[in-house]
Amino acid sequence: MTAVDTPDAHLGRDLTLYTIARLALVAVLTVLLVLLQVPFLVALAIALVLGFPLGLLIFRGLNARVTEGLAARGAERRAERERLRAELRGEQPPDEP
Repeated sequence: MTAVDTPDAHLGRDLTLYTIARLALVAVLTVLLVLLQVPFLVALAIALVLGFPLGLLIFRGLNARVTEGLAARGAERRAERERLRAELRGEQPPDEP
């Protein structure tokens, strides 16, 4: 697997898209509620309560990519931390291919 093929290679892009999509969903719900004569702050509160869980369902694929990328990045960070701790203990790291 090359660096471009790793799950977290596009994590920044996927995370940005996911955040924008969920915020856009809240904005759309707010506008729809305001058009139905609901006061703006009440519409925003309702849109937040409904929009974020609804976004989990609507953007399931993007959510899965973000979750996978975050898990891969966490695994890389744990492996690097363990390598550094082993180096501090004076252990020789195994030869890498």
